[in-house]
Amino acid sequence: MVLAKISTLDMEREDWLEERRKGIGGSDAGAIMGFNKYKSAYQVFLEKTGQYSEEVDNEAVYFGNALEDFVAQEFAKRTGKKVRRMNKMLVHPEHSFMFANLDRVVVGEKALLECKTASEYVKGEWDGEDIPASYLCQVHHYLAVTGYQKAYIAVLVGGNKFVWKEIQRDDEFISILIERERDFWTYHVLKNEAPPIDGSEATTELLKKMYPEDDGTAVMLSKEDDILLDALESIKQEISVLEEQKKEYENKLKLKLKNATEGHSVRHKVTFKTIVSNRVDSKKLKSEVPEVYEKFVKPSTSRRLNITKLEA
Repeated sequence: MVLAKISTLDMEREDWLEERRKGIGGSDAGAIMGFNKYKSAYQVFLEKTGQYSEEVDNEAVYFGNALEDFVAQEFAKRTGKKVRRMNKMLVHPEHSFMFANLDRVVVGEKALLECKTASEYVKGEWDGEDIPASYLCQVHHYLAVTGYQKAYIAVLVGGNKFVWKEIQRDDEFISILIERERDFWTYHVLKNEAPPIDGSEATTELLKKMYPEDDGTAVMLSKEDDILLDALESIKQEISVLEEQKKEYENKLKLKLKNATEGHSVRHKVTFKTIVSNRVDSKKLKSEVPEVYEKFVKPSTSRRLNITKLEA
């Protein structure tokens, strides 16, 4: 196995970000493969072609770096392994678009260490042998670039639970990963042709950030857009039918439970509990104490997509 070339430059963060735009890094791999909940392949394309960039949160970067060091030290303490930094950008020896910036390498092994922090809300993703798919893509991207045989991933979950796991190199998966990344780089980035936009939450949030407000103008839509609009209308009708059917089934269960709190079957448990929620009557508040309403009201901006079918 041929090891990667190593850049001789130790880069500042801004230089590092600029260099990352010249190729695919490990954190891009999951998005390109469709496994990243927070970033889509479409966003990666925009970033690599200079059409979009996320604002860097300096405080997040600071704490990310600080906790990375803690996670690495804790991994070393718990495993007895020695780790060291590699402040270099690595490049795949055959596929020059594949970059790698490793958190740590494990001394005496052909292995790397990836350090993570995770919220308490996603702790289930780390149960047992589980590892989030996006991170598996990231680690195998690094294994592809370095030629290493294995990796370790260590994560601090919720600030109070430490987990580490070993990941063996999977050459079959690496072959698939390289092929997908090569196609993405060749047919989308180099040709400046965006990949198909998808319906992921990541893409939805991206479009909100890119186009937060309308500018009052109008554009002409094509015949292809009319086909898309017809398909959307058809889906909406199907959803409406399914929603009504869903409510019918729910109502049948409610009638079965009546005043009961729970219902039990061989394979299911159903609860029908009374929930009390306190809400501010904004209309009454505005009417009776407008000065208080004005003091605490917080305007929000959003865009609503409405479709009106015109007569042929």
